[in-house]
Amino acid sequence: MKVILLQDVKSLGKKGELVKASDGYARNFLFPKGLAKEANAQAMNELKNAENSKQYKIETDIKKANEAKAMLEGETFKMTAKAGNGGRLFGSVTPKEISAEIKKQKGIDVDKRKITLDADIKAFGTYNAEIKLYNGIIAKVKVQVSEA
Repeated sequence: MKVILLQDVKSLGKKGELVKASDGYARNFLFPKGLAKEANAQAMNELKNAENSKQYKIETDIKKANEAKAMLEGETFKMTAKAGNGGRLFGSVTPKEISAEIKKQKGIDVDKRKITLDADIKAFGTYNAEIKLYNGIIAKVKVQVSEA
């Protein structure tokens, strides 16, 4: 009997897969526990639609990431910070502040956890940063910190 798995089942397959299981195993174990459903025409159609939807979402995410990369690549974001004697900052410039500055200047939402700095920003100057927009799509930007 062909079934569509609703959850991962050890030794059978992963969620969303179409697998062949014995009739007794399917009727007595998989169906009552809600681990699978019978692969009839309607279920097959739903599975196909779900896969198409997932693929479309991936394509749109990649397209958005490439557009954002085109806007961000090579840009220099100017920021100001307060500092004490010798040009050392009070605290440091964090990825959260960089993310807010990118949103303010370019209107692009960047998760602070996706920003990687070469070094901690604790003094005035220009620093390199990488922004991971999608798996394999990385924009390289510069952050210039000056006195407030």
